[in-house]
Amino acid sequence: MSVITTRRFLQAAASLCAGLFLVACGKKEAPPAAVVAPAPVASAPAPAPARVYVVGTDAAYAPFESQNEKGEIVGFDIDVVKAIAAKAGIEVKFVNTPWEGIFNALNQGDRDLLVSAVTITDERKQTMDFSAPYFDAQQLIAVKGTSKVTKFNDLKKLKVGVQTGTTGDEAVTKLQGKTSANIKRFESTPLALKELEAGGVDAVVADNGVVIHYVNNNAGSKFKTVADASFTPEQYGLAVKKGNTELLEKLNKGLADIKADGSYDKIYAQYFGAPPAAAPAAPAASAASAPMPAASK
Repeated sequence: MSVITTRRFLQAAASLCAGLFLVACGKKEAPPAAVVAPAPVASAPAPAPARVYVVGTDAAYAPFESQNEKGEIVGFDIDVVKAIAAKAGIEVKFVNTPWEGIFNALNQGDRDLLVSAVTITDERKQTMDFSAPYFDAQQLIAVKGTSKVTKFNDLKKLKVGVQTGTTGDEAVTKLQGKTSANIKRFESTPLALKELEAGGVDAVVADNGVVIHYVNNNAGSKFKTVADASFTPEQYGLAVKKGNTELLEKLNKGLADIKADGSYDKIYAQYFGAPPAAAPAAPAASAASAPMPAASK
């Protein structure tokens, strides 16, 4: 039997410790890598809200523009602009705007465009721009069924109702004179027609569309209408602020599109019973009877 000496025992113990040390060092784990948070995904910028164009209209001129029992603005002009806007890819909002201040609202930028049976005139072209015409109109005289009025000149000494500031107002003023006390001015044509019904005036001079609409819907008034060749045919246009060519181009394109696809004719027939007829030609002027200015809004 061999005897383990103290010296060998110490050598063996030292070797064992060294081995264990090396094994321990070999199993040492690297520190865990730092966790990196994923980079945030950049979100797309929110689209800018669509531009809404504010449309001024004097909603007291049926069937072109008026308010229904819910207070909504409705009428021929309104439907035409809605159809134009859809074709042009723009949004519109209608705001009831009194006629007396409607052009100032446009010029000051409170309204982007106007649709209110606005007659295109050379005078108005100086301060605003117009779209292509969208409606052909002509002046018409409303009188009671028993009236002897047969022509415009018969109104020279009669009491005549007109809407303030319209070209109808201008026509009667030219006939009777600026100082005539027989010209009765009202805030709207329907009010003037109500006054005719009550006997406060002898006649009303207004747009054919408005007069015919009133007569057809108020059979009890027993009115008749009188046309006169001296009235110059007129045309309505959409008005925009002077120099706003960008909006004007959109409106003109939309108008051309609804006329081309038949949408305009359907709207017209809805309000006036038939597609629009060709615009009447302006009568030739003579020394004895020059044509009157277009009498409309």
